[in-house]
Amino acid sequence: MKMNLLPHNRETGSGLLVTIVMMAIALAALAAAMAWSANTTRLNERTIQYTRSLAAAEANTEAVIAQIARDFWSSGAKTVFEGSNTYRNIVLTNGTVWKGWEFSDANNNAQKTFVDIGSYTNYIELDSIYAGLRGYVCPIKVVSNARLTNTIQNVVGTVAQSFQLTSIPIFQFAMFSSGDMEISCGQPFKITGKVHANKNLYVEPDKELTFESDVTAVGDILFQRHPLDDRSPPAGVAVYKERKEAHVPSLTLPIGTNNSPLAIREIIQKPPVGEAVSSPMGKQRYYNLADLIITVTGGGTNPTITASTGIPFSPKKNVSSSTLKKFAYVNTNFFDWREKKRVRPLELDIKELTAWSTTISWFGSRAVSSIYVSDQRVLAATELAAVRLRNGTNLPANGLTVVTARPLYVWGHYNQKSLLNLGTTNTTTTVPASIVADAITVLSTNWQDSNSMNLVQNRNAKPTTVNAALLTGSVDTTLGLYSGGMENFPRFMETWDLANTFTYNGSMVKMFPSQYATNTWENRTNVYSPPARAWAYDLNFDVGTKLPPLTPSVQRLMRGQWAALAPYKTTNSPGF
Repeated sequence: MKMNLLPHNRETGSGLLVTIVMMAIALAALAAAMAWSANTTRLNERTIQYTRSLAAAEANTEAVIAQIARDFWSSGAKTVFEGSNTYRNIVLTNGTVWKGWEFSDANNNAQKTFVDIGSYTNYIELDSIYAGLRGYVCPIKVVSNARLTNTIQNVVGTVAQSFQLTSIPIFQFAMFSSGDMEISCGQPFKITGKVHANKNLYVEPDKELTFESDVTAVGDILFQRHPLDDRSPPAGVAVYKERKEAHVPSLTLPIGTNNSPLAIREIIQKPPVGEAVSSPMGKQRYYNLADLIITVTGGGTNPTITASTGIPFSPKKNVSSSTLKKFAYVNTNFFDWREKKRVRPLELDIKELTAWSTTISWFGSRAVSSIYVSDQRVLAATELAAVRLRNGTNLPANGLTVVTARPLYVWGHYNQKSLLNLGTTNTTTTVPASIVADAITVLSTNWQDSNSMNLVQNRNAKPTTVNAALLTGSVDTTLGLYSGGMENFPRFMETWDLANTFTYNGSMVKMFPSQYATNTWENRTNVYSPPARAWAYDLNFDVGTKLPPLTPSVQRLMRGQWAALAPYKTTNSPGF
C-alpha cells in the first residue's frame, strides 16, 4: 500500500516556523529584559552614587560648620567674618574614607567649599526658643559639591546649609546665671523680664513669686530648695505668665572652650603677663576694653593711685595726679558686717569724673564711658580693698560701665537724673549703665561711714534708686548655708524694712563665684533687714544703642535650611 506524506511535511514546516518565530520573540523579550535590567541597574547605581555624593557633600559642609562653630564659640562672630577665606579651603581629605572623592565650590574649583558670610552687625529680634530676645545675627551659607572620581558614574551631589551666628547681649535678661540659679522670696515678688539659668533653676518661694516673662534653663526647672539647702520646703506659689521651658541649649561667652563660672571670672581680672589681647580671653577682658584704667598699689595707709586713658588696644595717655585727685581718692573707710572686715575703698566721685570727662577730646565727641579699677593693694587680713561709687546721680551722657575684680559699693541714688521718677520703673531720663565686680553692695542715701560699726537697728536706710545692670559674683549654697538667691543678689548693710524701698531697674547677671567677698548670706546676723523690692527689667536694654558700654554677649549657633541643589549652584529658584 502506498501512503501520501505531503500533508504531514507541510504541518512540520509550519510548526518549525512557529517555533522559530516564538524563539525570536523570546530572544527579543530576553534582550529587552536584559537591557531593562542593565538600565535599571545603571539607574540604581546612579541613584546610589548620587545618594553617596549627597552624603559626602553634606559631610563636607558639616566639617566647615564645625570649624566655624569652634571659632565662633571661642572668639566671636568678628573672628569668623575675618576668616572667610580659611573656611573656603576646608575639604575632607584625611584617611582612606575620602580617597577618590573630589569636592568643589560653585565655580567648580577643586578642593574648595562655597562659604558666604554676611554682616555680623545686624541687630534683630530672634525667633526659635529665644523669641522676644534681640541679638546680633551673622547669616552664613555653606555649599559643597562632591563626586567620586574612581567610578564610571560621574554623579555630583550638591548640598547647601544655612545657619546663623547669634550674639545675644547678656543684659537682655532680667536675671541670668552661668550656673545654678535659686529664687526665693519672703515677700511677694515680681520678675518682669526674661530669666535664664545655664544649669538648674530652683524656684522656692515662701510668698507669691510671679514670672512676667519667659523662664528657661539648660537643666531642670524645679519647685524645691537646692539639694544642699536644708530649710523647710517652699510654702509659697510660683506663677508663670509666659513660656516655661527646661533643657534649652546653653548660652556661653566667647572666651575659649571652658565656660565654667570660674573661667568666666577671668573677664574681670587684669590679664596675666604674656597674654595676647587678640586671644579669645584677651578680647573679652574688661581691662583691655576700658577707656580709663585706674591702678591702686601699696598698702592700706598710703597707697599710690595712677591712671591712663585712651582708645582700647592703643597706647594710653597718663592722667595727671592733680586731675586724678579730683575724682579718685582713698581717705575713707567703713565696716562691712557681712565680711566682718574694715573696708578701705577707692572712692570714685562720679560727678567730678563726669565733669572732667567732658573737658577731654581723646574719644572724639564722647566722654569716658568705661572705667577699670585694678586694685593691687596688700592689706591686713582684717581689711578689704574695694571700690565705692558716690555722687552717681548723673552719669556721662553716653553712659558708663565701672569694672573691678574687687568688691564694689554703690552709695546713694545711681543714674537717676530726675528725682521725680524715684521709686518708679520710669527710666526715660537714665543713660546706659552697668556695674561689674566681685560683689556689689548697695548703701542707701542715709548711709554714714561713722555709723557703720553700730548695730543694724541703728543703721537705718532710706529709699534709694539704682538704674544699672549688675554683673557680679555670688557665694553659692553649700551644705546648710543658703546662698541668698537672686532676691538677695545685690547686698545690703542697713535696716530697710518694708517702709523703705530699694527701687532697681536693670539686669542682674550672676556669672562667677566671688573671690574676695566670700562670707555666706546665712551669716547675716546684724548685717541687714531686707527692703521692699520695686525691681524691674530695664526695657531700654531691648534697644541695641541703649545697652551699657562693653556689654558682653552670649553666643548661639542657630541652624537654618538644608537643601540638595543642582550641581555647582548656590540657590534654587524658587527655594533655598
